[in-house]
Amino acid sequence: MNWSDVGNALFGGVSQYGAILELVQNSVYAGAILGLVGGLIGVFVMQRDMAFAVHGISELSFAGAAVALLIGVDVVSGSIVGSLIAAALIGVLGARARDRNSIIGVLMPFGLGVGILALSLYNGRSATRFSLLTGQIVSVQSGQLGWLVAIGAVVLVALLLIWRPLRFDSLDPQSAAARGVNTTAVSLVFMLLLGLIVAVAVHIIGALLVMALLVTPAAAAMRVASGPLSVPVLAALFGFVSAVGGVLLAVAGTLPVSPYITTISFLIYLVCRVIGARRDRTTRAA
Repeated sequence: MNWSDVGNALFGGVSQYGAILELVQNSVYAGAILGLVGGLIGVFVMQRDMAFAVHGISELSFAGAAVALLIGVDVVSGSIVGSLIAAALIGVLGARARDRNSIIGVLMPFGLGVGILALSLYNGRSATRFSLLTGQIVSVQSGQLGWLVAIGAVVLVALLLIWRPLRFDSLDPQSAAARGVNTTAVSLVFMLLLGLIVAVAVHIIGALLVMALLVTPAAAAMRVASGPLSVPVLAALFGFVSAVGGVLLAVAGTLPVSPYITTISFLIYLVCRVIGARRDRTTRAA
């Protein structure tokens, strides 16, 4: 492949950008919701050291979506069921980090295997199968948009309602338990909310790359900020820019949306890491 082929793949649709954008506006709306909520919940994912759990849940979400596709039911519903099963299992059985990692390590290959089996038996369009793994710019249909927006809104509202006890439990679980916080219930609710937002992410960026929106924005924010307000605000902003920016760039090309989203997210992280390193050197020198 020469450079002109690469250029056509990345930006071959610029001449018809407006017309294509109208066709994928559902993905823009869903991406905006996912970026904002994913950035916020990602702060707690980082604080609770659960980046590996995001990937584990995504594999079961992928399996649920693939099985739903095979039997001809709504893919969003299948994805939600798979995510919630994984989140509940990890939340109930993985109270300790070592147990949690073991459970995730068992769930990931099982979910991926079930999903691949279901996709291999599916006789529909190959693009539909591929989109579950890597995302697709037109993967959000009109009938699914309401579900995705509603799920994002539920997760956002619930996250705000449990924000203080969840933050306390995430930063100092022993002190939180001593102060009367029901850490088991808080952890389980958080896992279920994480499962719901992962189910949304699978339809935008694909099961293999959900951490680009549920981990990387928060990791970037923590490199340049430390305040209880500044970190979640920056994480939500970074997630929004990555998701919406990726969708808008993908409109002009022929590639799946995921490479654009992951690239923007990664570049934001690199910039924040450089800024954070320079700030740390300046602080030490002073």
